[in-house]
Amino acid sequence: MSGRPIAELNDGLLTFHRELLSDQMAMQRVEVAVMTFGPVTLVNDFRTPDQFTPPHLSAGGDTPMGAAIIEGLNLIETRKTTYRQAGVAYFRPWVFLITDGSPTDPWEEAARRVREGDSAERKAFSFFAVGVEGADMAKLAAICSPDRPPLKLKGLSFRELFSWLSSSLGGVARSRPGETVALPPPGWSSV
Repeated sequence: MSGRPIAELNDGLLTFHRELLSDQMAMQRVEVAVMTFGPVTLVNDFRTPDQFTPPHLSAGGDTPMGAAIIEGLNLIETRKTTYRQAGVAYFRPWVFLITDGSPTDPWEEAARRVREGDSAERKAFSFFAVGVEGADMAKLAAICSPDRPPLKLKGLSFRELFSWLSSSLGGVARSRPGETVALPPPGWSSV
């Protein structure tokens, strides 16, 4: 992802941050981590919105998506363990994968873990895959849970995606852990 798409993605992250900062409940209950791949890099470990600084992302290199997914899921498990050890209730974590490509590394183990963890039985996390123009949607569908297929970003609607995300997270933040929250339809996606 380069040129205008990466610029729009960076603008979307700024929108996400601004909107989270304007929601008092989200400020207290939402934590954000950012990981990039190509190579796999933890850019921001989990931080509340007031401590989170949206990174300026750039593109380059391969797309080791399988390794990035596994690393991200490991990061979430570590965070959940920290909460459990402290006796703190938590909401089901959300994982957002945004790509305009296809994995350039083995991805089958990552897909197994996603399908196992984002299942009606386990509910360990919610995994959302978003394909930007050029993304291998068939490969993303093979990675995602059948209950949560990948969505294709409509044009360069990153701001709309991140606005939806911050609004949805705010709704979850106002609920209780374990409570089901209806999410608004993702107007930023296309079929």
